[in-house]
Amino acid sequence: MDTAERRALVTRYTEEIVTEEELDELLAREQPTVYIGYAPTGEMHIGHFTTIRKLADFIRAGFDVTVLIADLHAHLDDEKSPFELLDARSRYYRTAIEAMIETAGASADRLTFVRGSEFELDSEYTLELLQMAADTTIKRAQRAGSEVVRQSENPKLGGVLYSLMQSLDVAALEADVAYGGIDQRGIYMLSRELLPKWGYEKPVCAFAPLLSGLSGGKMSASDESSKVGLTDDSEEIQEKLNQAYCPQGETEDNGVLEYVRYLLFPVLEERDKSFHVERPEKFGGDLVYESYEELEADFLSEELHPQDLKNAAASEIAEIVAPVGEALRDDPELLETAYPE
Repeated sequence: MDTAERRALVTRYTEEIVTEEELDELLAREQPTVYIGYAPTGEMHIGHFTTIRKLADFIRAGFDVTVLIADLHAHLDDEKSPFELLDARSRYYRTAIEAMIETAGASADRLTFVRGSEFELDSEYTLELLQMAADTTIKRAQRAGSEVVRQSENPKLGGVLYSLMQSLDVAALEADVAYGGIDQRGIYMLSRELLPKWGYEKPVCAFAPLLSGLSGGKMSASDESSKVGLTDDSEEIQEKLNQAYCPQGETEDNGVLEYVRYLLFPVLEERDKSFHVERPEKFGGDLVYESYEELEADFLSEELHPQDLKNAAASEIAEIVAPVGEALRDDPELLETAYPE
């Protein structure tokens, strides 16, 4: 695979690369490294699946991929995960991520998993963290984490440390590329600002778009109808898609179209499959799409009806999610201990 092909894999389905010139320099290396971090808080869902699917692109592009299970971060962020549940939730996240990457067409053996508590409590890490804390204002750290860390008028210190720790994690994990959702941008811009002061290279940053919720607007962790869960069965998925916000000819805040673009088409491409829409002959018969652009064009021109799109998307999503749900249901104690409520 030449450099242009590797670059295309790394950059596709991303919101932003910081910077593309630095990425080009990095791709000249034989085996660069990338990391993504997940704080094990609530149950994972299809929004996580889209970012994890992207890891398959990095693997194919010749990257060493590290997945950080950021257990301490999950507690520092306003105690979203109680300390006594960190072990169970970390195990659940790893199991879910391994199942998702396998479904995306890559081997889970190509992922290196690390828990934050395995290195973030080391004395060397702690010393560097304190040095960074001495050189960073509270406002700067808060601003960096404003899209990630729960905000309040009287913030806890843990939320301030969160941004500094995530910045230092890039160096501790020796990552050339920091990858995450676009909501992580503030923190990784902080890392690019801070790390060179302490003798580290600033990372290239790759940001994934955040998907809209099925109910329109931002996907909400507390609104089950706004997202597809990894253990949802085909009937539940069909019901959620049927009720989804998907007005004819509109793409903005359209979670159905975004699922199709960022999850279904990349997976179908890997499986050498097309996207099929079944329709009665009286409505024009079936449609077959080889690319998302073709599908969106038909949706905008009203050739493709929202309900036909929903039906086809629900069927494909259910097929992709099924092995992940099966892996989680095979160990019922995993979910019960991670989320006893």
